[in-house]
Amino acid sequence: MFTLTAAATVFSVIPSILAQTVWLAGDSTMAEGGDGAALDGTTCNTGWGQYLSQYLNLPVTNKAVAGTSARSFTSLGLFASLIDDVKSGDYVVIEFGHNDGSAGAIDNGDEDAVGDAYNLTATVTEADGSTEVIHSFNFYITNAALSLTAKGAIPIISSQTPDNIWDGNVLAAPSRFVPYAQEVAGNNSLVYIDHYDYVAQAYEALGETTVDTFYPVDHLHTSPTGANVVAEAFVRGLLCSESPLKNFVNSAGQAVPSECSE
Repeated sequence: MFTLTAAATVFSVIPSILAQTVWLAGDSTMAEGGDGAALDGTTCNTGWGQYLSQYLNLPVTNKAVAGTSARSFTSLGLFASLIDDVKSGDYVVIEFGHNDGSAGAIDNGDEDAVGDAYNLTATVTEADGSTEVIHSFNFYITNAALSLTAKGAIPIISSQTPDNIWDGNVLAAPSRFVPYAQEVAGNNSLVYIDHYDYVAQAYEALGETTVDTFYPVDHLHTSPTGANVVAEAFVRGLLCSESPLKNFVNSAGQAVPSECSE
C-alpha cells in the first residue's frame, strides 16, 4: 500500500531527483573574472563561483555580474532573465551585500533602503536631480526567491563573503547584509548558508599573512587561489546545511576543510 508516509518520502526527494543545474546570482566576488582587473597581465582576479563546479556532480551556470547589488540585479532585469531560464528542480544560489550599502547624497543605482523590513522604502536623488523610491535588501531578495520557487526552482540564500580586513587575529565583523540574508531565508523557509562565517573560519585557520596573498588588487577581489578557498567554504556550509543539494557534492567536495559552525 502506498501510505501517506511513503508519499511524503517520495516528495521529499523529488528536488534531488529532478535537479539539473545549479545557478549562481551575485556580484564580482562570485562572478567569472571577478571585476576584470588584471593582476599580472595574464591572470585576472576571479569570483568563487568559477570553482564551484569541481565540487559538485551537477553543472553550474554562473550568472553573477560584477558591480551589482540585490537592487541593481533586479532593476537590470538579471533576476527576471534568470527566472525565465531556470527549470523545476534547479538550485539557485543568491549572494549579495558588497554593493548594497548606502551611497551618500547621490544614488549609485545599487544602494538599498536601510533596514531589514520587507516593506521598507526610501527616496534617493539621482545625478540629474530626479528622485526614485527604492526598497530594502530583503524586498529584492525575497521577491526573487519567491519567483524562483514559483518556477519550481530551489533558492539557497548565501551571505556575502568577507573583505580582507582584520581585527587582530580574526576578520572584522560582518556588515548588516549578513543577518539580512539570514532573515530572508528564515522568513521564507529557505536554506541559508552563512558563507561569511565559513570563509572567516577558513581564513583564520590560514592566518592573515597567507590570506593577504589572496588579495593582490584590493581587499575585496580574490586571486584564483583565494577564490577556490572561498568556494570550498561555500561547499562546507552546504554540507552542514539541510539542503538536498549536498547530496550532489562529489568526493572532492566532501574533502574540503573546516567544520560545521554551531
